[in-house]
Amino acid sequence: MSDTLHQLAEVLENRKQQPPEQSYVASLYAKGLDAILKKVGEEATETIIAAKNGNKEQLIYETADLWFHCLVMLADQGLHPRDVLNELERRFGLSGLTEKAQRQP
Repeated sequence: MSDTLHQLAEVLENRKQQPPEQSYVASLYAKGLDAILKKVGEEATETIIAAKNGNKEQLIYETADLWFHCLVMLADQGLHPRDVLNELERRFGLSGLTEKAQRQP
């Protein structure tokens, strides 16, 4: 896992202990899952618009925001980026059609 991703995961975990008035992430945790999910949705929409508009710089910026808020969501749910990376590694080299067929209902 990249150093940046690992360090960010540690910071996000530490923000759970911070007062909401001192940290944006702590304020999201304090507002609860619905507020976090709303931010993920907003950032996903902004990412889609940036891609649709063909603005590569904006797409990078918005994707960073989306990934960041997804990491907040994962941390809120007691998960770590390594959990997602492990799943991606599991799927690597596996046909998308095969992977979908193997899913449990």
